[in-house]
Amino acid sequence: MGIVELLMIAVGLSMDAFAVSVCKGLSMKKITIGKMAVVGLWFGGFQALMPLLGYFLGSTFEQYIKAVDHWVAFVLLALIGGNMIREALSKDDDDGADASLAFKPMLLMAIATSIDALAVGITFACLSVNIIPAVSFIGATTFILSAAGVKIGSIFGDKWKSKAELAGGVILILIGSKILLEHLGIIAF
Repeated sequence: MGIVELLMIAVGLSMDAFAVSVCKGLSMKKITIGKMAVVGLWFGGFQALMPLLGYFLGSTFEQYIKAVDHWVAFVLLALIGGNMIREALSKDDDDGADASLAFKPMLLMAIATSIDALAVGITFACLSVNIIPAVSFIGATTFILSAAGVKIGSIFGDKWKSKAELAGGVILILIGSKILLEHLGIIAF
C-alpha cells in the first residue's frame, strides 16, 4: 500500500472524528489550543489504537482468510464507507456532541468514531501493511483534523459536518474498490 492510499484511508477514517469535533467546536463557548489538543488526542489516539488491534486480530486469522483477503478488504471498506454515507445523508442530527471534555463522554465518542478503524486494521493484516507507520500516520492525521475541526466548528458551524462524512465514505469505498480491482488484475496502479 502506497503513501497516497494510506493518506486517503487516514483522511477517510478521520471524517467521523472530524465531524464530531466540528460539533464540539459548535458547542464550546471558548476555543483554546488546549481544548483542541485534548479532542485531537482522544480521537487521534483511538484512531491509531483501533487499527492496531484490528491488525493483530487479522494477523491471528490471516491463514484462514488469505485466499479471500481482497474481498474482505473490499467488503469491509465498502460497508464502512456506505455507513458513513448513510449517516451523512441522514436527517438525524443527534451526534451526542456537547462541550464536555470529561473522560466518559470523550471515551465513548472516541470509541464510536474509531470502530471502523478496527475493521481497517483487519484489512491491513490481509494486505501485509507495515502497521506501526500506518497507525502512526492515521493517528497523526486524525489528531490534526480533529483539532482543526474544533476550531472550524466554532467558525463555520454545522454546515460542513455531513459533507465531511460523505467525503470520507466515498473515499473508503473507492479504496476498497481499487484493492479488489488490483487483485483481480482489472487495473494496475
